[in-house]
Amino acid sequence: MIVLDGVTKNYGDFTAVDNISLHVRAGELFGFLGPNGAGKTTTIKMITGLLQPTAGSILVAGIDLAESPEDTKRRVGFIPDRPFIYNRLTAVEFLRFIGGLWEMPGRDIAGRGGRLLDLFELTGWENELVESFSHGMRQKLILAGALLHDPEVIVVDEPMVGLDPAGIRLVKDIFRELCSRGRSVFMSTHTLAVAEETCSRVAIIQHGRLIAEGTLAELRHQSRKEGSGLEEVFLSLTSGEKIKKIDWW
Repeated sequence: MIVLDGVTKNYGDFTAVDNISLHVRAGELFGFLGPNGAGKTTTIKMITGLLQPTAGSILVAGIDLAESPEDTKRRVGFIPDRPFIYNRLTAVEFLRFIGGLWEMPGRDIAGRGGRLLDLFELTGWENELVESFSHGMRQKLILAGALLHDPEVIVVDEPMVGLDPAGIRLVKDIFRELCSRGRSVFMSTHTLAVAEETCSRVAIIQHGRLIAEGTLAELRHQSRKEGSGLEEVFLSLTSGEKIKKIDWW
């Protein structure tokens, strides 16, 4: 579903993403992890067509992003880490706006939009202005908007931020259901417990380079952390397990 081949992104002399190659299969919930500044968001922006790579190629659902950007983007639902919603729109108006961008028929927007609002427990709030929504409610509305056109690939950057435990459980269940229907979810997150629980495979990026990829069992073997959780594996692979002594007081 997503194939990156030698993808590189340079900003002048600085290389934000350095020759990354990976393959996300249909029906897979794929975790993309890394420390702050590792290149995760830059990679995501290239996959979604918001940035052009300096080198390399990106295929989404078998389509070359560089050759057919519009066709590729129609197959992707994107949830950014800092979503923006027009505060003076209601939830229904926001979904109508999103559906209009995808040129969806009004009947489909109303039907699917209503089901998504119900799924994300926003029924009763559909005619309220977004400015009155909590952060978690806004996040749910963004998720509903990303799924409105029934994309084949969902790319999500920190999906659980601002959600309460019930909301986190709901989103995890939705991602699992999407994957069971052959959709692919590419998820970047710092919440390692969520990645460990939900992802079939994980890639770890550091300093713009892919340093590990595989199942949790494979990463445990690579890091020599047999029997450990993803947090210990991640810290070992990124050399972050040597915590500085906290003596600031």
